[in-house]
Amino acid sequence: MAGLTLLFGLILASFCACPSNAAETGQTAQILRYENAHLDSDGYAFSFETSDGISREEKATLKNPGTPEEAIAVQGSVNWVGPDGVHYKLNYLADENGFQAQGEHLPQVEH
Repeated sequence: MAGLTLLFGLILASFCACPSNAAETGQTAQILRYENAHLDSDGYAFSFETSDGISREEKATLKNPGTPEEAIAVQGSVNWVGPDGVHYKLNYLADENGFQAQGEHLPQVEH
């Protein structure tokens, strides 16, 4: 479970850096919507939306419970409006294969 804690910490840290229009204007963002479900050992799901244009949803599921291959898979997305006025969307998957992010604003790897 130490790996699980590290995984969640990395995911959380990656989203703390998202720009916030409210922070730039000195206003406090209001929570418009918040949902939280399935808080148990098999996973969780949550979503929220704030008045400054940020929204996020995430779902985690436990894979192969009780086996040496036990792992948690976290899938989600986050949306925000950058200081440049552009709407950004980041989709991500974090599982036994690492953190995989996708978004039009991210550099693309050529194969």
